[in-house]
Amino acid sequence: MSRFRMRTARVSVVGLAAGALLLTGCSSGGGGGGEGDVSKEDAKKQQVQFEFGDEQASAGPAEEVKGAQKGGELTVYQRDSYAHLDPAQMYVSDEGSFSTLIHRRLTTYKRDNAGKYTVVGDLAKDSGKSSDGDRTWTYELKDGVKWEDGSPITSKDIRHTFERQFAPFVSEGPTFIQQWLAGESGVGYRKMLKDGPYKGKHLPDKVLETPDDKTIVFHFKNPQPDLPYALGMAGYSAVQEKGDTKEKYDKKPVSSGPYKIESFKSGKSMKLVRNDEWDPKTDSVRHAYPDTHKIQFGVSYEASTKRLVSDSAENKTAVSYTNQVDASSMQSVRSDASVKKRSLAGYQPYVGKISFNMDRLKDKKVREAIAYALPAQSLVQAFGGSGGGELGGSYLSPTVAGHTGADPYGKTKKPQGDVKKAKQVLKDAGKTGKKITFAYQNSPEWSDFSIAAKDNLEKAGFDVQLKDVVTDTYYDQIGKVKNNYDMYHSSWGADWPSASTVIPPTLDGRQVQDGAANYSHYDDPKMNKEMDRVSKITDAEKAAAEWGKLGDKILKEDLPDVPLMFYKQIQLHGSKVGGAVLNDVLSGIDPTQLYVKK
Repeated sequence: MSRFRMRTARVSVVGLAAGALLLTGCSSGGGGGGEGDVSKEDAKKQQVQFEFGDEQASAGPAEEVKGAQKGGELTVYQRDSYAHLDPAQMYVSDEGSFSTLIHRRLTTYKRDNAGKYTVVGDLAKDSGKSSDGDRTWTYELKDGVKWEDGSPITSKDIRHTFERQFAPFVSEGPTFIQQWLAGESGVGYRKMLKDGPYKGKHLPDKVLETPDDKTIVFHFKNPQPDLPYALGMAGYSAVQEKGDTKEKYDKKPVSSGPYKIESFKSGKSMKLVRNDEWDPKTDSVRHAYPDTHKIQFGVSYEASTKRLVSDSAENKTAVSYTNQVDASSMQSVRSDASVKKRSLAGYQPYVGKISFNMDRLKDKKVREAIAYALPAQSLVQAFGGSGGGELGGSYLSPTVAGHTGADPYGKTKKPQGDVKKAKQVLKDAGKTGKKITFAYQNSPEWSDFSIAAKDNLEKAGFDVQLKDVVTDTYYDQIGKVKNNYDMYHSSWGADWPSASTVIPPTLDGRQVQDGAANYSHYDDPKMNKEMDRVSKITDAEKAAAEWGKLGDKILKEDLPDVPLMFYKQIQLHGSKVGGAVLNDVLSGIDPTQLYVKK
C-alpha cells in the first residue's frame, strides 16, 4: 500500500521462497459490517499466503461480476482531490485506488469472486519468470495492450517507466525497485541515472534489458523474490515514452486502463470515460461497466455519509472509492438495517501514529513526555469509535505478520494519556514550558484530535502551537526534510504482504529524503544494519518475527514515532450500485468491479 491519505500505508518484502505472508481483508465477501463483525481474530486472518499466477491465471477477460450491467453514470464522492496523476508520484491510498481505472503495470493483484487473491500478470503475460536464485526476472508483454491513442505498449515504454523513476523530479513514489536495481539501500540509487532518461543516458543492459519490443529483463545484485508484489504497486504503473511530459505528466497522464480522463478540475471534479483502446481480453482484473465515473472532490466524510444514507436521487447511483462513514454517523449506520446492508466493514493495514521531527526534538525525554501525554482514545473516538479503529501501541498492525501487541508507552493501558507521568518526565528533563509545533490535516478527525492532544500536552507542561495543513498536500508538506514542525501525524501500512515494507521505509535512516516515508528522519547505523540482516531472511515466519522484534526495539529505545491506533473502516454505497466489495490490497472499495443497476 502506502500512506493512508488520512494517508495510505506502505509495506515491504520477505522472501517468497518459503511463501510470503499476506494481507487479506476480513470482509472479503463484501457484506454488512456491524460492531461485532470485525475483531482481532479477523485481523489475524489477513495474515495468509498469496500465489504467483501463471499465464492462464493472468489471461483476460476478468471474471464477470454476478448481475453486472453495462452503462450508466457512477457518481463518486471524494474528500480529497488527487495531488498526483503521474503514477511515479503515487503513494497514497486514494490515488492508488483511482489509479486502477487508468493505469496498468507489469503485474497486479487479482481478487476472484470468492475473495481469493493472486498476483498475476497485468501488462505482462504472467507474474514473472525468475532465474539465478531470484536475481533475474523476465517478463513478456501481452499481445494487444495499447495506450489510449491506440499505439502499442512496448518494452521501450516499460524501460522508460523505470528509468524516469531515477529523475530528480520523481520524489513521492516508491523506491523499492530503484534500490534493488542499484543494489543499495537509501537514496544512493539516484547516482545510477541521476537525470533519468531525459539526457540520452540509460540503465545498462546488465541491469535492465529489453532485447525486443515484448521482453523486459530485470537483473539484480541480490535475490529479489518479492518483485512480482512490488511491480503491482500503483507507483510502478507504465508511462508512455512519447507522451511523457516530465513534471506536466502529473496533470495529464496517458491512460492504459479501462478509463481515460475527459476532464479534471483540481479540487473540484473529474470525469472518466471509457478508453476504447483498452481490450478486456488482455485484462484479468478490471471491468468497465459504467459509461462514466463522475467524481466530485471536496465532499467531506460527513457530507458523503449523509448523501449515501439518504439514498435519494443521484445518491442511489453514488459511492466513494475511499471516503469512510464519519464519526458522528457511525452508530446510526450500524443500527439501521436498511443502511447496514449497503455497508462494507473491515480492518485496514494502517497504523496511525505521531511522528517526531528528530532534527528538532533531539531529546528523547521530551519525546517520551509527549508519548505518555497523547490521548489515543481521543483519536479512536475522532474516527467513530470501534468501527473506525482500535487502540494500538506498536508499529505493526494486527493484520501484519510480526505484530506483537507491544505497548511501551501505555496507549492501550492508559488510553486517555498519562499526563501526570508526562509532566514528571518533562520536569526531570528540565524542559517544562518547551514550545512545540504540531502539524495536522485540517480534516474533522484530526482537528478534533489535535485539540484533545494540545489540552493534554499543555497540562503536562508544553507550550503547544497547532498548525493546520490542507489535506490534499499534507504528506507533501510533512515529507519535506526541512519542514518547520516538531511533530505531525502519519499513517502507514504494508505495501505488500510483509513487515519489511513497514519498518525499512519508515525507519531506515538511509531512506531520508524529500517525499520519503521516514517522517521522523530517524537514522541509527546499528538499526540500519539490523534491517539489512533481517531483509536477507528467506523464511517468512522467521523474518516476520524479527521485524516485529526490531520495530519494538526501536520504539522502546529511540521513540521516533509513537503509535496510537490501528485503523478500521466502514464504507457505504447507494442502492443502485452493484459490485461493491472491499479489496484488501486497495484497503477500500474496488472501483473496477462497480456497476450501475438499471
